[in-house]
Amino acid sequence: MTRPTPAAERADDPTAVTEHDLEVLAEQLGRTPRGVVGVAARCVCGRPLVVRTAPRLPDGTPFPTTFYLTHPGAVAAASRLEAQGVMKEMTARLGEDPELAAAYRRAHEHYLAQREQLGHVQEIDGISAGGMPTRVKCVHVLMGHALAAGPGVNPLGDEALERVRDEWRPDRCTC
Repeated sequence: MTRPTPAAERADDPTAVTEHDLEVLAEQLGRTPRGVVGVAARCVCGRPLVVRTAPRLPDGTPFPTTFYLTHPGAVAAASRLEAQGVMKEMTARLGEDPELAAAYRRAHEHYLAQREQLGHVQEIDGISAGGMPTRVKCVHVLMGHALAAGPGVNPLGDEALERVRDEWRPDRCTC
């Protein structure tokens, strides 16, 4: 296990990315991380859970996934939900529940605003991630957004986190 990042290395900014964070991310992802501009959510031990990614990768590729879920336990939990077909069920509920659909649209708008703070990329203008605002395409994105933004911003991300609570949760270190 890699040591937790001391808070002092982050200069009192929990979103700052340290060299240690990049090492942990490479370990978590099994590859060199790309376009990381911040740590959007951390485990209680200090390791990254979600990174904030530039809307254009260093090679020039547009990248709509601003909040990228990296923690292996969270990624596995999201994958299990996807394997259970939760995306289809959530998408159906968006068509049946106007309040849920409106809240999900607000989550989409929040996501776009957060990405726009990092720069405008014409190719992905108006496109958030995870299928927002009309469908659910990726539970990983929804959980990442919910962890980064906090409760109440992405209702389906919050729901996904609740659904995986018995196997993974952000307030308990499983690093």
